[in-house]
Amino acid sequence: MKHKSSTQGFADVSRIETLSPEIRPPKPAVGVNGHRARLRARFLSGGADAIAEHEMIEMVLFLALPRRDTKPIARSLLIRFGSYAGVISASVPDLLAVDGLGEAGASALKIVQAAAQRLSKSEVLYKPVLNNWDRLMEYLQAVLAREKIEQFRILFLDNRNRLLADEIQGSGTVNHTPVYPREVIKRALELHATAFILVHNHPSGDPSPSEEDIALTKEIKHAATALAIVLHDHVIVGNGRWLSFRRAGLL
Repeated sequence: MKHKSSTQGFADVSRIETLSPEIRPPKPAVGVNGHRARLRARFLSGGADAIAEHEMIEMVLFLALPRRDTKPIARSLLIRFGSYAGVISASVPDLLAVDGLGEAGASALKIVQAAAQRLSKSEVLYKPVLNNWDRLMEYLQAVLAREKIEQFRILFLDNRNRLLADEIQGSGTVNHTPVYPREVIKRALELHATAFILVHNHPSGDPSPSEEDIALTKEIKHAATALAIVLHDHVIVGNGRWLSFRRAGLL
C-alpha cells in the first residue's frame, strides 16, 4: 500500500483553497450567523410551531439589527411585555426604552403588528359583516385588545351590511372617550352608510358596559333612527374578551 507523502497532503489542501467559491466545500456557519441560519432553517421546515416566542422575536429583528445578537434583546422584550403579542403591541416609547432595540428594531416589531391588523381587516372589508362575525371579532381583538387608552371606533356599513369604513371617532383616557352622537350621524351621512356598529375598548380588560356606555348607545340609536340609519350593535372589546350589546339584550 502506498502512503501519501506530507508534501502531497499540503498540496491537496492548497488545491482546496484555490477552488472557486462555487465548488469549494461550504464552511459551517458559526457564532451569531450560524445561530441565525439554524433558526431560519428550523422555521422554514417546521413553521411557527417549531420556534419559541423569543425566537420569533429574534427573527423579526434579524434584518433590522444585522450586526447585533438579537437573542438577549428578544428575552428582555418578553420579560418586560409578557408575550409575543404584548411585545408587538407595545407602544413605541415603551419599546425604545428597551436597551439595544433602537428605532430600527421598534419599527420592525410595529410593522408586524400593522401587517397582522391589515390581514385581519382584509378578511372583513367589503364583505357582509353580520355573516362574518367571528372574523370581525378577530379583527377588533387585533386592533383594540391591547390598547392602553380607550378608543372609540365606528364600522360604517352599506345597504348590504358590507364594511365601508372603519374609523376612529375619538381617543381618550384609560376609561373615557368623548363621543358626540351628532358627529357619528354626520359621518354616516357623508359616507352614505345605511348602518353602523359602534366599537370601543376597555383597557382594564373587562368588557362589561358602564352606565355611561349604555346611555351613550341609546342616544346614538335615537339619533340614527330619526334618519333611517340602523345601529346594528355596540361591541366592547376587552383583553381576550368582548361584549355585544345586542346579544346581551342592551340594544
